[in-house]
Amino acid sequence: MPDSIPLPRCSVLLLSGGRGQRMGGADKGLLDWQGHPLIAWLHQLVRPLTDDLIISCNRNADYYKAFADRLVTDGAAGFQGPLAGIRAGLQAAHHPYLLVLPCDAPLLDMRVLLALLKLVGEQPVVVSQGGFIEPLFCVIPRAQLANLEVAWQAGERSPQRWLHGLNPLIVEYPAKDPRFANLNTPELLTQR
Repeated sequence: MPDSIPLPRCSVLLLSGGRGQRMGGADKGLLDWQGHPLIAWLHQLVRPLTDDLIISCNRNADYYKAFADRLVTDGAAGFQGPLAGIRAGLQAAHHPYLLVLPCDAPLLDMRVLLALLKLVGEQPVVVSQGGFIEPLFCVIPRAQLANLEVAWQAGERSPQRWLHGLNPLIVEYPAKDPRFANLNTPELLTQR
């Protein structure tokens, strides 16, 4: 990581709490890709950015603890979706900003993370591909926790809708940029 780039102190949240429906119920973060579990690729990428690495997982905590400083769970039964993991991550974060990433994107690189982190302020910063925001590649100010709590209590479960309502800053990338490929089906996992 270049020393000349002043980066904000951030916590990092790796989302690994899903049901894994497209993987036949398997825990995606623990699936092997090129000799390592998917979560290991993201861990290696983000470890230099933080002393507060959080993994949202709703099962297999004994495996995930090797890749995190702390683990969080959704706090709600029934796999409520990624916004539940983001909520738990914001509640647990030690730093003013939370970098959020999905566990199944091992092709992500540091350039993307630096582009997000360089724009942090009062608004979230979100990746967009071909004009569509990718809500699981974002940085959220911890100060937005109260807003998320209000939305959550009102029944909001979509990270995209919630973030869109906060007028986020956008970092635009071309459609189908391979760095954002989610290896979330058996076919995608074996093609790469």
